[in-house]
Amino acid sequence: MSKSIFEMINDEYKWLDEFMKSFPGATRDFKEEWQWMRYQVGDKMFATICKDATETRDIVTIKLDVMEGDILRQQYEDIIPGHYMNKQHWNSIYLDGKISENMMKDLIEKSYYLVLGGLSKKKQKEILGEEPLGTDTNGTQECP
Repeated sequence: MSKSIFEMINDEYKWLDEFMKSFPGATRDFKEEWQWMRYQVGDKMFATICKDATETRDIVTIKLDVMEGDILRQQYEDIIPGHYMNKQHWNSIYLDGKISENMMKDLIEKSYYLVLGGLSKKKQKEILGEEPLGTDTNGTQECP
């Protein structure tokens, strides 16, 4: 019998759960009908931990810049189009694959700031307690 999402997180991916909850304003909930642990900022999802389409492998699904996600999917077999998500914007990473913990943290941080940057400036200020995120010369939200 496979582990529940809670057992999986507590046994194997506690570091990942703690990392995603550490961002300002980050919240976590469980979507029972999907069996997804969702991580949100400002009521917008930036990551989820769940099983893949075959229900055999654990994945984290994150939002990335379309071009970056496409490049990563071409470079890494353990990064695939987002499971049950918009395949252009969302990417799933096999947690038992060859993606390093540091790289995974970097990509999750990008997802968090991409979603945060899509919130209103007022909401960003409420969450961050400071000035909202700026925009770089490419129109992309800046990470602090």
